[in-house]
Amino acid sequence: MSDATASPAPATHRPRQPGPGARAQRLAEILRVDHAGELGAVYIYRGQRAVLDARGGALPAQLAHMEAQEAAHLAAFERLLPAHGVRPTLFTPLWRLAGFTLGAATALIGETAAHACTEAVETVIEGHYADQIAELSDSDPALAAELSGFRDDELEHREEAIAGGARTAPAYPALSVGIRAVCHLAIAISEKL
Repeated sequence: MSDATASPAPATHRPRQPGPGARAQRLAEILRVDHAGELGAVYIYRGQRAVLDARGGALPAQLAHMEAQEAAHLAAFERLLPAHGVRPTLFTPLWRLAGFTLGAATALIGETAAHACTEAVETVIEGHYADQIAELSDSDPALAAELSGFRDDELEHREEAIAGGARTAPAYPALSVGIRAVCHLAIAISEKL
């Protein structure tokens, strides 16, 4: 066989080189997923309050306080998205519905289940923020500092949920594992879409 009829060598694929485009893409993923997470959190608390507000007691006021903090985080991301030319996730309407449904469903089970939901969600979000803070600490220290403040609020929510009896909820291990799995899936989807 002559050289002219030999099949060409397969193309080699080079990994994408880091650079300004890659950094901008990663920042877009971070802002998009964090916006989605804070949106979901607001709606989880709204769902819980829709059920628990009528029952009275201390928990509705605690939930309202947590919702207000999450709403402040959401407002920050609603400013950051357009400032960086980033669109929100395409799943925004679904995350609203899913968050409200998760919040209402856990509240219908009872106060400890509502706390278990908060603990599971905030555990995932705290870890997610911690990773982002470490990633951004050199390249965008101002954003890393802002995320640190949000992370502190999430840790506070988690500790309040544990103190409220999260780990005594009916079927706590299954509830916690299931909610954490849903959160990880939502994160993976929201970063990209």
